[in-house]
Amino acid sequence: MSSFLHQRPIQNPFSNALLISPRSSSTSQRPISIFSPTGLIFLLSLMVILGVFVPWSGMTQSMSSNSNRPSSISKWKDYSLAEAASFVAKNGTVIVCAVSQPYLPFLNNWLISITRQKHQEKVLVIAEDYATLYKVNKNWPGHAVLVPPAPDSQTVHKFGSQGFFNFTSRRPRHLLQILELGYNVMYNDVDMVWLGDPFHYLEGNHDVYFTDDMAAVKPLNHSHGLPPPGKKGRTYICSCMIFLRPTDGAKLVMKNWIEELQAQPWSKAKKANDQPAFNWALNRTAGLVDLYLLPQTAFPTGGLYFKNQTWVQQTKGMHVIIHNNYITGFEKKIKRFRDYGLWLVDDHKLESPLGRL
Repeated sequence: MSSFLHQRPIQNPFSNALLISPRSSSTSQRPISIFSPTGLIFLLSLMVILGVFVPWSGMTQSMSSNSNRPSSISKWKDYSLAEAASFVAKNGTVIVCAVSQPYLPFLNNWLISITRQKHQEKVLVIAEDYATLYKVNKNWPGHAVLVPPAPDSQTVHKFGSQGFFNFTSRRPRHLLQILELGYNVMYNDVDMVWLGDPFHYLEGNHDVYFTDDMAAVKPLNHSHGLPPPGKKGRTYICSCMIFLRPTDGAKLVMKNWIEELQAQPWSKAKKANDQPAFNWALNRTAGLVDLYLLPQTAFPTGGLYFKNQTWVQQTKGMHVIIHNNYITGFEKKIKRFRDYGLWLVDDHKLESPLGRL
Protein backbone atom coordinates (compact mmCIF):
# COMPACT_ATOMS: atom_id res chain seq x y z
CA MET A 1 0.00 0.00 0.00
CA SER A 2 2.79 2.43 0.95
CA SER A 3 4.60 1.90 -2.37
CA PHE A 4 1.39 2.68 -4.25
CA LEU A 5 1.00 5.98 -2.42
CA HIS A 6 4.61 6.96 -3.11
CA GLN A 7 4.26 6.22 -6.83
CA ARG A 8 1.03 8.17 -7.21
CA PRO A 9 0.97 11.37 -5.13
CA ILE A 10 -2.63 12.28 -4.32
CA GLN A 11 -3.56 15.89 -4.79
CA ASN A 12 -6.11 17.67 -2.64
CA PRO A 13 -9.51 16.77 -4.18
CA PHE A 14 -10.97 20.11 -3.11
CA SER A 15 -8.40 22.33 -4.82
CA ASN A 16 -8.95 24.06 -8.18
CA ALA A 17 -12.62 24.68 -7.59
CA LEU A 18 -13.34 21.03 -6.73
CA LEU A 19 -11.68 19.75 -9.91
CA ILE A 20 -9.08 16.99 -10.16
CA SER A 21 -6.50 16.91 -12.95
CA PRO A 22 -5.37 13.47 -14.03
CA ARG A 23 -1.71 12.70 -14.76
CA SER A 24 -0.59 14.06 -18.18
CA SER A 25 -0.35 10.58 -19.72
CA SER A 26 -2.82 11.63 -22.44
CA THR A 27 -2.87 14.66 -24.67
CA SER A 28 -6.25 15.73 -23.32
CA GLN A 29 -6.17 18.34 -20.52
CA ARG A 30 -9.94 18.33 -19.99
CA PRO A 31 -10.65 18.51 -16.22
CA ILE A 32 -12.72 15.79 -14.54
CA SER A 33 -15.48 16.83 -12.15
CA ILE A 34 -15.71 15.01 -8.82
CA PHE A 35 -19.40 14.48 -9.58
CA SER A 36 -18.66 12.53 -12.74
CA PRO A 37 -18.61 8.70 -12.56
CA THR A 38 -14.81 8.72 -12.82
CA GLY A 39 -14.47 11.29 -10.02
CA LEU A 40 -16.85 9.42 -7.72
CA ILE A 41 -14.97 6.14 -8.26
CA PHE A 42 -11.71 7.89 -7.45
CA LEU A 43 -13.11 9.39 -4.22
CA LEU A 44 -14.56 6.04 -3.19
CA SER A 45 -11.19 4.36 -3.75
CA LEU A 46 -9.45 7.02 -1.70
CA MET A 47 -11.92 6.59 1.18
CA VAL A 48 -11.37 2.83 1.18
CA ILE A 49 -7.61 3.31 1.33
CA LEU A 50 -7.70 5.91 4.12
CA GLY A 51 -10.62 4.45 6.06
CA VAL A 52 -9.69 0.78 6.04
CA PHE A 53 -6.05 0.09 5.33
CA VAL A 54 -4.50 2.94 7.33
CA PRO A 55 -6.38 2.18 10.60
CA TRP A 56 -5.71 -1.56 10.11
CA SER A 57 -2.00 -0.83 9.69
CA GLY A 58 -1.98 1.18 12.89
CA MET A 59 -3.94 -1.46 14.77
CA THR A 60 -1.66 -4.30 13.71
CA GLN A 61 1.36 -2.25 14.70
CA SER A 62 -0.19 -1.61 18.10
CA MET A 63 -1.06 -5.27 18.56
CA SER A 64 2.47 -6.26 17.64
CA SER A 65 3.88 -3.75 20.10
CA ASN A 66 1.64 -4.98 22.93
CA SER A 67 2.40 -8.63 22.27
CA ASN A 68 6.11 -7.91 22.54
CA ARG A 69 5.95 -6.03 25.87
CA PRO A 70 8.58 -7.71 28.09
CA SER A 71 6.75 -6.88 31.29
CA SER A 72 3.29 -8.15 30.38
CA ILE A 73 1.19 -8.91 33.43
CA SER A 74 0.32 -12.45 32.41
CA LYS A 75 3.98 -13.31 31.89
CA TRP A 76 5.14 -12.23 35.36
CA LYS A 77 2.12 -13.70 37.13
CA ASP A 78 3.17 -17.15 35.86
CA TYR A 79 6.90 -16.57 36.40
CA SER A 80 8.20 -19.29 38.74
CA LEU A 81 10.86 -19.17 41.43
CA ALA A 82 12.89 -21.77 39.52
CA GLU A 83 12.80 -19.62 36.35
CA ALA A 84 13.70 -16.48 38.26
CA ALA A 85 16.59 -18.08 40.16
CA SER A 86 17.99 -19.53 36.95
CA PHE A 87 17.77 -16.10 35.28
CA VAL A 88 19.59 -14.10 37.98
CA ALA A 89 22.08 -16.65 39.37
CA LYS A 90 25.75 -15.91 38.77
CA ASN A 91 28.44 -18.42 39.75
CA GLY A 92 25.73 -20.50 41.38
CA THR A 93 24.69 -17.69 43.76
CA VAL A 94 21.49 -15.69 44.23
CA ILE A 95 21.04 -12.60 46.44
CA VAL A 96 17.49 -12.49 47.77
CA CYS A 97 15.28 -9.94 49.47
CA ALA A 98 11.55 -10.03 50.21
CA VAL A 99 9.69 -6.78 49.55
CA SER A 100 6.16 -5.40 49.66
CA GLN A 101 5.14 -2.11 48.03
CA PRO A 102 5.75 0.17 51.07
CA TYR A 103 9.40 -0.92 51.11
CA LEU A 104 10.18 0.04 47.49
CA PRO A 105 12.20 3.16 48.46
CA PHE A 106 14.35 0.99 50.75
CA LEU A 107 14.75 -1.57 47.98
CA ASN A 108 16.04 1.15 45.68
CA ASN A 109 18.46 2.42 48.32
CA TRP A 110 19.78 -1.09 48.99
CA LEU A 111 20.16 -1.78 45.25
CA ILE A 112 22.25 1.35 44.72
CA SER A 113 24.70 0.15 47.36
CA ILE A 114 24.84 -3.36 45.85
CA THR A 115 25.37 -1.94 42.36
CA ARG A 116 28.43 -0.11 43.65
CA GLN A 117 29.85 -3.51 44.62
CA LYS A 118 28.91 -4.94 41.18
CA HIS A 119 26.65 -7.70 42.50
CA GLN A 120 23.27 -6.33 41.35
CA GLU A 121 22.77 -8.90 38.58
CA LYS A 122 22.52 -11.66 41.20
CA VAL A 123 19.59 -9.97 42.95
CA LEU A 124 16.18 -11.60 43.03
CA VAL A 125 13.35 -9.59 44.58
CA ILE A 126 10.71 -11.85 46.08
CA ALA A 127 7.65 -9.64 45.73
CA GLU A 128 5.05 -10.03 48.44
CA ASP A 129 2.33 -8.30 46.43
CA TYR A 130 1.47 -8.02 42.74
CA ALA A 131 2.08 -4.27 42.61
CA THR A 132 5.71 -4.86 43.57
CA LEU A 133 6.04 -7.76 41.14
CA TYR A 134 4.88 -5.69 38.17
CA LYS A 135 6.71 -2.51 39.18
CA VAL A 136 10.10 -4.17 39.58
CA ASN A 137 9.78 -6.27 36.42
CA LYS A 138 8.60 -3.28 34.40
CA ASN A 139 11.81 -1.42 35.27
CA TRP A 140 14.10 -4.44 35.61
CA PRO A 141 12.63 -7.43 33.74
CA GLY A 142 13.11 -10.84 35.29
CA HIS A 143 14.42 -9.72 38.68
CA ALA A 144 11.19 -10.11 40.65
CA VAL A 145 9.02 -13.12 41.36
CA LEU A 146 5.93 -13.69 43.48
CA VAL A 147 5.52 -17.01 45.27
CA PRO A 148 1.76 -17.41 45.80
CA PRO A 149 -0.30 -16.88 47.79
CA ALA A 150 0.54 -13.22 48.33
CA PRO A 151 -0.01 -11.98 51.90
CA ASP A 152 -2.17 -8.98 52.74
CA SER A 153 -0.12 -6.06 51.43
CA GLN A 154 -1.85 -3.56 53.74
CA THR A 155 -0.46 -5.02 56.97
CA VAL A 156 2.95 -6.50 56.19
CA HIS A 157 4.93 -3.32 56.88
CA LYS A 158 3.94 -2.82 60.55
CA PHE A 159 6.46 -4.48 62.86
CA GLY A 160 4.77 -6.71 65.43
CA SER A 161 1.54 -7.09 63.45
CA GLN A 162 0.13 -10.39 62.30
CA GLY A 163 0.66 -9.24 58.72
CA PHE A 164 4.34 -8.63 59.42
CA PHE A 165 4.63 -12.08 61.00
CA ASN A 166 2.92 -13.71 58.01
CA PHE A 167 5.23 -11.80 55.68
CA THR A 168 8.49 -12.71 57.44
CA SER A 169 7.44 -16.29 58.20
CA ARG A 170 7.44 -17.02 54.46
CA ARG A 171 11.18 -16.31 54.33
CA PRO A 172 12.59 -19.74 55.27
CA ARG A 173 10.30 -21.42 52.72
CA HIS A 174 11.64 -19.20 49.96
CA LEU A 175 15.23 -19.84 51.02
CA LEU A 176 14.70 -23.59 51.29
CA GLN A 177 13.21 -23.68 47.79
CA ILE A 178 16.26 -21.93 46.37
CA LEU A 179 18.59 -24.29 48.23
CA GLU A 180 16.65 -27.25 46.82
CA LEU A 181 17.32 -25.82 43.35
CA GLY A 182 21.04 -26.09 44.08
CA TYR A 183 22.03 -22.43 44.54
CA ASN A 184 23.99 -20.60 47.21
CA VAL A 185 21.72 -17.90 48.57
CA MET A 186 22.36 -14.68 50.45
CA TYR A 187 19.37 -13.09 52.15
CA ASN A 188 19.24 -9.39 53.11
CA ASP A 189 16.63 -7.15 54.66
CA VAL A 190 16.32 -4.06 52.47
CA ASP A 191 16.85 -1.57 55.31
CA MET A 192 20.56 -2.32 54.84
CA VAL A 193 23.35 -0.56 52.96
CA TRP A 194 26.47 -2.21 51.55
CA LEU A 195 29.69 -0.28 52.10
CA GLY A 196 31.88 -3.13 50.88
CA ASP A 197 31.72 -6.60 49.35
CA PRO A 198 30.37 -9.15 51.86
CA PHE A 199 31.44 -12.10 49.73
CA HIS A 200 35.06 -11.48 50.78
CA TYR A 201 34.06 -12.47 54.33
CA LEU A 202 32.45 -15.82 53.54
CA GLU A 203 35.51 -17.80 54.51
CA GLY A 204 35.64 -21.57 54.28
CA ASN A 205 32.79 -23.83 53.24
CA HIS A 206 30.41 -23.56 56.17
CA ASP A 207 26.71 -24.36 55.84
CA VAL A 208 25.22 -21.20 57.34
CA TYR A 209 26.74 -17.71 57.85
CA PHE A 210 24.98 -15.10 60.03
CA THR A 211 25.45 -11.94 62.14
CA ASP A 212 24.91 -11.21 65.83
CA ASP A 213 22.14 -8.75 66.71
CA MET A 214 23.61 -7.90 70.12
CA ALA A 215 24.90 -4.35 70.56
CA ALA A 216 27.58 -5.31 73.09
CA VAL A 217 31.07 -4.81 71.68
CA LYS A 218 32.98 -8.00 70.88
CA PRO A 219 36.76 -8.40 70.73
CA LEU A 220 38.19 -7.85 67.26
CA ASN A 221 39.23 -11.50 67.16
CA HIS A 222 35.96 -12.89 68.51
CA SER A 223 34.92 -16.49 67.96
CA HIS A 224 33.06 -17.37 64.78
CA GLY A 225 31.06 -20.07 66.51
CA LEU A 226 27.44 -19.74 67.62
CA PRO A 227 27.39 -17.44 70.69
CA PRO A 228 26.09 -18.79 74.01
CA PRO A 229 22.36 -18.44 74.75
CA GLY A 230 21.10 -15.26 76.37
CA LYS A 231 18.55 -14.65 79.12
CA LYS A 232 15.70 -16.18 77.14
CA GLY A 233 17.59 -19.42 76.67
CA ARG A 234 18.48 -18.75 73.07
CA THR A 235 20.96 -16.75 71.04
CA TYR A 236 20.25 -13.34 69.52
CA ILE A 237 21.33 -13.90 65.92
CA CYS A 238 19.81 -11.56 63.32
CA SER A 239 17.64 -13.08 60.60
CA CYS A 240 18.39 -9.99 58.48
CA MET A 241 21.60 -11.21 56.84
CA ILE A 242 22.12 -14.91 56.11
CA PHE A 243 24.28 -16.78 53.63
CA LEU A 244 23.49 -20.44 52.91
CA ARG A 245 25.17 -23.10 50.84
CA PRO A 246 22.96 -25.80 49.27
CA THR A 247 24.02 -28.42 51.82
CA ASP A 248 22.02 -30.84 53.94
CA GLY A 249 23.02 -28.79 56.99
CA ALA A 250 21.66 -25.51 55.63
CA LYS A 251 18.44 -27.22 54.53
CA LEU A 252 18.07 -28.73 58.00
CA VAL A 253 18.26 -25.27 59.60
CA MET A 254 15.61 -23.93 57.20
CA LYS A 255 13.30 -26.88 57.91
CA ASN A 256 13.71 -26.38 61.65
CA TRP A 257 13.03 -22.65 61.24
CA ILE A 258 9.77 -23.45 59.45
CA GLU A 259 8.79 -25.90 62.20
CA GLU A 260 9.56 -23.36 64.93
CA LEU A 261 7.38 -20.75 63.22
CA GLN A 262 4.53 -23.23 63.04
CA ALA A 263 4.96 -24.01 66.74
CA GLN A 264 4.99 -20.33 67.72
CA PRO A 265 2.17 -18.67 65.76
CA TRP A 266 1.37 -15.00 66.10
CA SER A 267 -1.16 -13.92 68.72
CA LYS A 268 -2.23 -10.57 70.19
CA ALA A 269 -0.67 -11.57 73.50
CA LYS A 270 2.58 -12.74 71.92
CA LYS A 271 3.38 -10.62 68.88
CA ALA A 272 6.01 -12.92 67.43
CA ASN A 273 8.31 -12.36 64.48
CA ASP A 274 10.53 -14.76 62.60
CA GLN A 275 13.81 -14.05 64.41
CA PRO A 276 13.27 -15.99 67.67
CA ALA A 277 12.27 -19.05 65.63
CA PHE A 278 15.45 -18.70 63.56
CA ASN A 279 17.53 -18.66 66.74
CA TRP A 280 15.79 -21.73 68.16
CA ALA A 281 16.47 -23.50 64.86
CA LEU A 282 20.17 -22.61 65.07
CA ASN A 283 20.42 -23.66 68.71
CA ARG A 284 18.76 -27.02 68.12
CA THR A 285 20.84 -27.92 65.07
CA ALA A 286 24.17 -26.50 66.25
CA GLY A 287 25.75 -29.91 66.77
CA LEU A 288 24.67 -31.12 63.34
CA VAL A 289 25.37 -28.10 61.15
CA ASP A 290 28.54 -26.13 60.34
CA LEU A 291 27.71 -22.60 61.51
CA TYR A 292 29.77 -19.42 61.10
CA LEU A 293 29.35 -16.07 62.88
CA LEU A 294 30.50 -13.20 60.67
CA PRO A 295 32.80 -10.52 62.17
CA GLN A 296 31.05 -7.79 64.13
CA THR A 297 33.31 -5.06 62.75
CA ALA A 298 32.12 -5.80 59.21
CA PHE A 299 28.46 -6.56 59.99
CA PRO A 300 27.42 -4.45 63.00
CA THR A 301 23.87 -4.32 64.23
CA GLY A 302 22.11 -0.96 64.12
CA GLY A 303 22.11 -0.87 67.91
CA LEU A 304 25.90 -0.68 67.78
CA TYR A 305 26.63 1.29 64.61
CA PHE A 306 24.13 4.09 65.20
CA LYS A 307 24.51 4.31 68.99
CA ASN A 308 28.21 3.87 69.74
CA GLN A 309 30.22 6.47 67.84
CA THR A 310 33.38 5.65 69.77
CA TRP A 311 33.28 2.11 68.40
CA VAL A 312 32.45 3.40 64.91
CA GLN A 313 35.55 5.60 64.91
CA GLN A 314 37.74 2.81 66.27
CA THR A 315 36.60 0.45 63.51
CA LYS A 316 36.42 3.02 60.71
CA GLY A 317 37.00 1.50 57.27
CA MET A 318 36.07 -2.01 58.44
CA HIS A 319 32.29 -1.80 58.03
CA VAL A 320 30.73 -3.79 55.16
CA ILE A 321 26.94 -3.94 55.66
CA ILE A 322 25.03 -1.53 57.89
CA HIS A 323 21.60 -2.58 59.16
CA ASN A 324 19.15 0.18 60.07
CA ASN A 325 17.45 -1.75 62.87
CA TYR A 326 16.85 -0.99 66.55
CA ILE A 327 14.36 1.58 65.28
CA THR A 328 10.85 1.28 63.81
CA GLY A 329 8.92 3.39 61.33
CA PHE A 330 9.73 4.27 57.73
CA GLU A 331 10.27 7.98 58.33
CA LYS A 332 12.52 7.39 61.32
CA LYS A 333 14.63 4.90 59.37
CA ILE A 334 14.93 7.26 56.40
CA LYS A 335 15.89 10.18 58.65
CA ARG A 336 18.59 8.13 60.35
CA PHE A 337 19.98 6.97 57.02
CA ARG A 338 20.02 10.60 55.86
CA ASP A 339 21.76 11.76 59.04
CA TYR A 340 24.56 9.26 58.38
CA GLY A 341 24.81 9.87 54.63
CA LEU A 342 23.36 6.45 53.82
CA TRP A 343 20.08 7.46 52.14
CA LEU A 344 21.43 7.19 48.61
CA VAL A 345 18.22 7.62 46.62
CA ASP A 346 18.18 11.39 47.14
CA ASP A 347 21.17 12.00 44.88
CA HIS A 348 22.00 8.65 43.28
CA LYS A 349 18.70 7.02 42.31
CA LEU A 350 19.80 6.60 38.70
CA GLU A 351 22.52 4.23 39.91
CA SER A 352 19.81 1.74 40.83
CA PRO A 353 18.74 -0.85 38.22
CA LEU A 354 15.19 0.30 38.98
CA GLY A 355 15.93 3.94 38.21
CA ARG A 356 13.25 6.39 39.35
CA LEU A 357 10.38 4.67 41.15
